[in-house]
Amino acid sequence: MGQDRPLIVKLLGQVDYEPTWRAMQDFTARRQPDTPDELWLCEHPPVFTQGLAGKPEHLLAEIGIPVVKIDRGGQVTYHGPGQLVCYLLLDLKRRGLTIKGLVNRMEQAVIDLLAEFGVSAERLSGAPGVYVAGAKIAALGLKVKNNCCYHGLALNVAMDLAPFTAINPCGYAGMAVTQLSAFDSHAKMEGVGAQLIEQLRQHL
Repeated sequence: MGQDRPLIVKLLGQVDYEPTWRAMQDFTARRQPDTPDELWLCEHPPVFTQGLAGKPEHLLAEIGIPVVKIDRGGQVTYHGPGQLVCYLLLDLKRRGLTIKGLVNRMEQAVIDLLAEFGVSAERLSGAPGVYVAGAKIAALGLKVKNNCCYHGLALNVAMDLAPFTAINPCGYAGMAVTQLSAFDSHAKMEGVGAQLIEQLRQHL
């Protein structure tokens, strides 16, 4: 899949959330019919992001972490060091993808990646993302404009999960969260990132 459609990968390292979001918006606004699709891999300093339909009651406590209201779908989630974030800047029409189809492929890429570490992951009906024994390990959120998307997915690798207790993750009260290091203590961000990119290349 996608071998005839270039896919540029950019490794951004740890970058502040808001400038990265604004750069995605700018990239999408400026892109032309022949602009190659891109995947941006990064980490963020601690930040809560609140989606378009975000309800303030899903922020349970003020713990000194900034809240940024953004333009993806969904409710509130947390980003922080040790979480692998991949932004997908794709021309959906050119790739023949629907939003639902893209979400399905993103989830499957993460499921297949986790299987490489011996972790059995799955989807949860009505709650986009990837789960291990009912606990969320990866969150998804997208914005589509003029048949092109941005935002993407966040995979918990080896992070401090405590800030998740200050929110209802993705709007689900009491939603448990987990991470890859709970199952494989040797999992490293760099290696997981390379494997995630390879899985996305295969599925896109």
